[in-house]
Formats: sequence, structure tokens, C-alpha cells
Amino acid sequence: MKGLKELFLVVGILGIICLGGYIVYQIAHAGGEVVGYERGYVVGEGAGYSVGKQDGYQQGYTVGETAGFDTGYDEGKDVGKAEGYDEGYSSGQTDGYDQGYEIGVADSLGHGYTLRDPTYKEVLSFLRQDKTDENEYIEDTYGVYVCSHFARDVGNNAEEAGLRAAFIELRYLDGGHAIIAFDTVDEGLVYFDPRTDDRARPVVGKRYYECVEPRPGLSYAEPDFDDTIMDILVIW
Repeated sequence: MKGLKELFLVVGILGIICLGGYIVYQIAHAGGEVVGYERGYVVGEGAGYSVGKQDGYQQGYTVGETAGFDTGYDEGKDVGKAEGYDEGYSSGQTDGYDQGYEIGVADSLGHGYTLRDPTYKEVLSFLRQDKTDENEYIEDTYGVYVCSHFARDVGNNAEEAGLRAAFIELRYLDGGHAIIAFDTVDEGLVYFDPRTDDRARPVVGKRYYECVEPRPGLSYAEPDFDDTIMDILVIW
């Protein structure tokens, strides 16, 4: 009986020891699993992320370079070329025109504007605005302000207005007279007396006073000298 008790005691002690060991094992296993997982995760994440990132970068770069770079480069090149050409052409054309215009004016006209042949209506409008006919005719031994001065001033004023005008010298047997003319685009060459702005139609062999068309209500008297036109000299 005593021996049986001792056996149960031993078995009980062994059971307690086994149970305690199992409990300790479970606790240690759980703790080790947590620590191992954390350490493994950290190491795995660092190494795996780095390697995965590198591989992914290489693959992405290769695909992107092949598909994106070629396409983007070609499209960008075409668009850039077109925009650059348009902008460059426009800027170049503007700069070239300005430079060419300045050089052309300096080499040809030299006064910064061009002259043109007007219409007959434009001539009449210009003469109405021009005040040269209001100047006083002053004749002296050499002529202080005579017909040639009138013709000169009207011609200069016409040039300032951009209109091409001619200085006309009418030659008589004794002396002569100066008038102006415009080569109009609609009525051809037309003459005007700069002292009165009246239109004239000079003809060789005809007296000048008979060639002038006076304004309504006026007339030209026959002068006391022979104003028969012997020659008409047109000076542009």
C-alpha cells in the first residue's frame, strides 16, 4: 500500500513537471515566434524591398524607355520643330522686313517715305489743302518769289504728302513760266498753275493764257508779252 502511494506521488510529480514544461514551451515558443517574426520581417522587408525596387526600376525603365521615350521624343521633336519654325519664321520675317525697309529707304529714296501717282480726285483734294497759292507774288530784278518758287513749293508739299509731282518749265520766245503736273492713275498727266491752282492744258504753239481753265466766273486776260509755248519741259 505504501509502495502504491509512492508510485502515484512519482507519477503526479512527473505530470506536474511535464505540464510545467509544456506551459514553458508554449510561452517560449510564442515569445520566440513574435521576436523571430519581427526580426525576420525587418530583415526581409529591407532586403526584399531593396531587391524588388531595383528589379522593378529596371523593368519599368526598360519598358518606359522603349515605349515612352521613343514616342515622346518623336512627338516632342515634331511639335517643337513646328512651333520653333513658326515662331522663328515670324520673328525672322519681321526683323528682316524692318531691316530691309530701312536699308532700302536709305539706299534708294533716302528720305524715309515713298512717292506714288495719285488719282485726279486726290490731286484736287491736295491742292485745296495746300496754301501755296495764298503766297504773294513778288517780282524784282531777279525775282524774289515768282512762278518757279510757287511750283517748287507745291512740288515739295506734294512730296511730303507722298504724291509724285513734276516741275514743268514752259518756254516762250522770250522768257517762260513754271507750273506743276501729276501723272494721275485715272486721267493721266494733268497740269496746274501753282499760283492759282487752276488746271492748265498746255500745247506747243498755243498761248499759255488760252490753255488755263479758270474757275467759274473768272477769265484770263491776254498778257502784254508773247506767251506762246515753244517747248514743254517735264522734270520729275
